[in-house]
Amino acid sequence: MLIRVGYDIIFEHPAPTPMIAMLYLHPSWNLAIRRGDYLLVEPSAPISEYTDVFGKVYQERVGVCRDFTHLAVTFCRCLNIPARYCTGYLGDVGVPSSPDSMDFSAWFEAYLGGRWYAFDPRNHTPRIGRVLMAYGHAAAEVALLTSFGPSRLDRFTVWTDEVGEEALAPV
Repeated sequence: MLIRVGYDIIFEHPAPTPMIAMLYLHPSWNLAIRRGDYLLVEPSAPISEYTDVFGKVYQERVGVCRDFTHLAVTFCRCLNIPARYCTGYLGDVGVPSSPDSMDFSAWFEAYLGGRWYAFDPRNHTPRIGRVLMAYGHAAAEVALLTSFGPSRLDRFTVWTDEVGEEALAPV
């Protein structure tokens, strides 16, 4: 299966504003990538790469994927099961489409029997098309965007679509 993934994010900054953005696919996906990702910044600004080195909601029974993932990671660690927080793309491949706009997703991996296994504490059915962007100890360590100054989000669109080989032809 091939999956086209991407995002379109537009911020308005009234002044030069440093940002940390973890928006590339994780390097562990390099062998699976048919066409590389790129980051376009307008106006042009210096960019440096970083690769991560790892990998009250409970009572209320409400939250988002980040909350459930933190809780699951905590439970695993309490049981001495190595666990890491993961973030990336998870589209509607193989499941009914959601009317809600897509966002990035959080899940976790646990180290069992000599290898890492992915678990998704938010979605109660197995999912395909999960694409890792970063992993670490917690969400704060692998936040996709962190801005150090005034910033206004003007657009945020994320997509994952199952595609065939023909979709990979150069444009």
